[in-house]
Amino acid sequence: MDTRETRGTGVHEIDATGLPTPEAQELILRELRALTERAAPFAAVLLMPAPEGRPAGGPATDRIRALRELRPGLTAHCRGLAFVAPAGIPEERARAVHSGEGLWGCPTTATQDAEAARAWARSR
Repeated sequence: MDTRETRGTGVHEIDATGLPTPEAQELILRELRALTERAAPFAAVLLMPAPEGRPAGGPATDRIRALRELRPGLTAHCRGLAFVAPAGIPEERARAVHSGEGLWGCPTTATQDAEAARAWARSR
């Protein structure tokens, strides 16, 4: 549940494991916004939480609006987002993770292997 940069690489890791889905989504959007506001190239590894039964939280329209506002900054500065998602994530989350540039505005990949995600992000 923290964010850190792999020293000197421009790769940031956002750890949302252990958080309920709404809080994880808030953390990820907030940290990505902060990275885009730096106006410097970066890649990020996003460690996603385990699936829940039926997540609570604000309507999807709030998250979609926040992502639309964030997308120009991601397009300009993000070199890639690597999602580390556990098996069995809900269909809606899986679609968002696998939607790539169309949704996020930058290249994405998804895996269950954190080391593979870090290597992909470093290569960006």
